Formats: sequence, structure tokens, C-alpha cells
Amino acid sequence: MPEGDTPMRGSAAPTSPGAWDARSEALLGAPAPTPRAAAALGPRTPEDTVDTPAPGITPAPGETAATPPRESATQPPRDTDREAPTAPAAAPAPDGAPATDGAPRTAAAPGTDREAAAGTTLPAPVPAARPRRGNADPVKVLMHRHRELCERAVDPLEIAAGLEAQGFTDRTAARFRHRDVFSLAEELYARVPRGSGPAAPPVPAAPGTDTWLPAALAPGAAAALTGIGLAVTHGSVRIAVGAAGALLLTGALVLAVRRGPFRAPDGGTVPAARLWTLWLLAYAVCGDGLLTQVLSGGPDGPWDLTPGPLLGLALAVAPAAWCARLFAHRARRRIADSRGLADFAASARALLLGTVTLQLLALAVLLGLTGFSPGALALGALLLLARLLTVHGFPETAAAALAAAGAAEALALASVLAARVPVPGFDGLAAPVRAVVDTWGPGAVPTLVCGATALGLLAHATGALSRASAHATP
Repeated sequence: MPEGDTPMRGSAAPTSPGAWDARSEALLGAPAPTPRAAAALGPRTPEDTVDTPAPGITPAPGETAATPPRESATQPPRDTDREAPTAPAAAPAPDGAPATDGAPRTAAAPGTDREAAAGTTLPAPVPAARPRRGNADPVKVLMHRHRELCERAVDPLEIAAGLEAQGFTDRTAARFRHRDVFSLAEELYARVPRGSGPAAPPVPAAPGTDTWLPAALAPGAAAALTGIGLAVTHGSVRIAVGAAGALLLTGALVLAVRRGPFRAPDGGTVPAARLWTLWLLAYAVCGDGLLTQVLSGGPDGPWDLTPGPLLGLALAVAPAAWCARLFAHRARRRIADSRGLADFAASARALLLGTVTLQLLALAVLLGLTGFSPGALALGALLLLARLLTVHGFPETAAAALAAAGAAEALALASVLAARVPVPGFDGLAAPVRAVVDTWGPGAVPTLVCGATALGLLAHATGALSRASAHATP
């Protein structure tokens, strides 16, 4: 600065370093920095302002800094003559610099109250633990949903059958914390109140005192009496004996299916199934003779009757009823012994196949004594499967199978009669039946029809009767 010039004062004074100015003069006249202030002269952080005066340096009287220092909301009022200004609150303190108030300073967020601005740190709010939702006892919900089923059940097996009928599987039972449907049914049966105590399962009657045995023997007795009457009579008396025997046999068959193992629960039968059954039995007696005369241009008179197969079928009602009873009891026992639906289904299929085989063997022996016929053997298998399905809750399927077999036999006769119509193309309608009869004889028609229907019904029964719901009733 040249001599004689007056130094500039005020806001117009230059602030940049260089020539002699008031800030340099103040620096020479200021006392030496204290160790505390010297410790604050550490390396600047990126957040420090450039124009902030260093600790221990105060502006000259009447002079203000070009950029006012940034004040922290957490710093209490201080005496600028005795204590050096601290760095902004957002910047971390230099290494080795102790805090001015003996505690670390924290920056307060905008909008906090005065107590937070004074240096008090508020803890972050801890969210309350949300309680777990869900039913701790899922079986209770199922118990209320199926309360009627559980209350009227006589044993856990009936509950298992009802649940399985509504689509429950072992995988569904796993969602209710059970390994299979049977264990779930046992818990439902134990937890649902039933008055004073749980009802005991019904005890089956002894085989010697069953009332169904005379009813099962009645068709065979009626057929045997009719056969004897036809053998010793002739002419019109023979016709009367045959008509009376047919009525007696029909009544005996109705009695047999309404008693014991052949009785459908709650009368669950299709009325048309009885008509188709009578048609199939009638065709077994006189169908072959009628078909032979129709193919030869007749009928020209009475055709040959074959009562032997009908007698064998009537005598086979008793062993068929015993096989049906054995199948029902063994199936219910295997429900109790099985530990899963798949296990029970496999055992039930094997039991069904064994039952049908046993009945076919008994029928083959009886037909060998009365007059063997492949068509009668196939018809016996068809009738047994149809009755098993009816007893275990599938009467519509059984009636449909009987109707299909009866309609096929009637169609075979009708096709031969339709071929006589003098219309071009109709003569070929009898070609399939003629080919079958010429190759294997008239008995091949009922054999093929009943055999094919029985095989289809057996395939359906292996799936339907292997379910636990099919054995809900004893």
C-alpha cells in the first residue's frame, strides 16, 4: 500500500489476498491462536465454506464478511470473542478435535422442535409387531363346515367316505395337519359331540342267522321247480307251467335284490334297469332260437328254448350275493387298515377283481351242470357288476350298461328283420349279424354284446368302487 493513502474501510474494501488491507492489519494485531483454536485449523472438509474466517481471526471493526457464515441449528449461542466458531453441524469433526460441550453434536432435521434443536436426539419410532393372522386350529373350521356329516356318522370311516366324496385327498388333509383323510376323519369323529357318547359301529350279523340267505336261494329254487315242470309236461300245460315259472322267478329275483347284500341303499335304483334285466334273461332263454329262425326267413312257428343257462344264472344268485357281501365287508375293513387313499384304492381294485373272478368260477361250475353257454357266463358277469355299482351308489351307470346290452341284442334281431324291406340298400343291414352267426353260431351275439359291456363296466367299476365314498354304508 503506498504511503499517505488512507486504507479503505467498509464493504467496499477489497477482500482478496494481495495488497495490505484491514484484514492483514487485524491479523497482525490479533493475539496468537490458542492450542484449541489451532487444533481446529485442520484440513478442510468439502462441506466447509471457503469464505468462513479461520478460528481466532475476527473481522475488523465495521467490516463484514463477503459471505456470512452458515449457522447450525444445533449450536447454542456463543461468544465470538472468547470461542472460535465451529464447523457446520453437517460436517464431521476433525480427528482429535474434542467437542465443545463434551458430547457429540447431531444435526437436527428441518421442522423439528426446539428440544431436538438443542441437541437432543429422538430415537426412531419402532413399528409395532403385527400380530399373526390365521386360524390356529384349522380342523375346527372343517368341523363346523361338515358338522351334519360328523354328527350323523356312526364311525370315522363314514366321515372319511363323505370327505373323499367331496373331493378331499391326502394332499388336502395335509393342509389340515394330517397325513391322510382317515386320520383327519378320526379327529373329526372324536371332537364332534353326539349326546351322551359316541355310537358304536354296527356289528354285522352272523352268517348263519342272516335273513338274506333264503332270499338269495329263492331264484334258484323257483328256476329249478320251473325246469322240472317243463320237463314233465307237454302242450298247453307246458306253456302254462312256463308262464307261471317266469312269474315266480321274477318275484324271487325282486325279493333277492331287496334283501341282504343286493339291497340298494334308500331304494336307489333305476326302474328301467329291471325291465332291461328281464329282457336279457329272456333272450338267454329264447334269443338264440329266435335269431336262427329270423335268419332263415321265419319265424315259422315255436322256436327252440334253452332254459339251462337261465337255471344256472338263477342258482348263481346265492354265490353272487355271498361275493357281494364279502366285497363290501372286506372293503370296509381295508378302509380301516389303509393309511391313504392310494393304498385303499389299490387294495379295493384287487378285491373287486378277485370277487368277479370268484363269481365267474362259481357260475361256470353251475353252467357246466345245467348247460354251459358263453353268453350266459358273460351275462352273469354283467349282472354282478351292475348290481355292485347299484348297491354302492352308481345306479345310473348300471342301468345305462344294461340298457346298452339289451338294445344291442334287440338291434341284432331288428337288423335282420329290416333287411327284408324291399328298399335298395336295406339288405346289407343283416350282413354283420349273418357273418357272426355263420362263423361262431347264434350264441356268439349275446356273448359279444354282454362280454363287451361287462368289460366296459368292469373298467368303470375299478375306478368307482375303489373310492372310500362308495363304501360309506354297510
